[in-house]
Amino acid sequence: MAVASINDIMNLDGKAAIVTGGAKGIGLGIAYRLAEAGASVLIADIDGEAAAQAAADMPTSGTKSAHLKVDVADEANVVHMVDYCQHEFGSVDILVNNAGIYPPAPVAQMTEEQFERVMHVNLRSVFLATKYASEAMKKGGKGGRIINITSIDAIHPSMIGLAHYDASKHGVWGFTQNVALELAEHNIWVNAVAPGGIATPGTQAMQTASPQQDAEALGRQTEAFLSKIPMRRMGEADEIGKVVLFLASDMASYMTGAHIVVDGGSLLG
Repeated sequence: MAVASINDIMNLDGKAAIVTGGAKGIGLGIAYRLAEAGASVLIADIDGEAAAQAAADMPTSGTKSAHLKVDVADEANVVHMVDYCQHEFGSVDILVNNAGIYPPAPVAQMTEEQFERVMHVNLRSVFLATKYASEAMKKGGKGGRIINITSIDAIHPSMIGLAHYDASKHGVWGFTQNVALELAEHNIWVNAVAPGGIATPGTQAMQTASPQQDAEALGRQTEAFLSKIPMRRMGEADEIGKVVLFLASDMASYMTGAHIVVDGGSLLG
């Protein structure tokens, strides 16, 4: 049996990818790695200006990039996103469901609106994007890759105040497994990545969200969090991007319904 070279296995030339929440943080790290491997990348984000800047910063060696302002919780927006990718690049081959929010609130103080918004952005969006992107992949006849970004909170809770977030991420993991069964016959592989603590603008904003929390208290909280990570550091967005690239490439040709944890060892404790 002929064995493909590593360059061929990792080559995404001619592939078109959608990365939701791709303008910043983990999404940006993912988009960059896919583009570097040769994929044309549509950066879809609720922040249209940031998406435009991110698209402009993508590697340009033989690849294309595009950007679109998208509310992934809105069905019409998601339909347009998939159609736009097909129009710009000719196909949809890779979908990365990365968009997510995590506004902390104890259940006693959480409103129904807050709970529903997290569910809509984090879980409903994965259903919508998967539904329409997978239909495009089926019609294209070339199969495809769908990669859902969950969290280690889909496996074990990390802190009080994220009940809505944890519920949504458990849902994404369950959805991933079931849809992997459904789409395998169409050569569409569906996998998930569970990041641990990753240094992003979003996590930084959450850490500084409380005006009552002084710098000393914040320092103690950060130190306590890092002490639970065997590697003793936060992860970088690129460290998620590299794992997503693995799943999007032929390196993961015999994987579907898998959940890859990338957490510096956090769940070992």
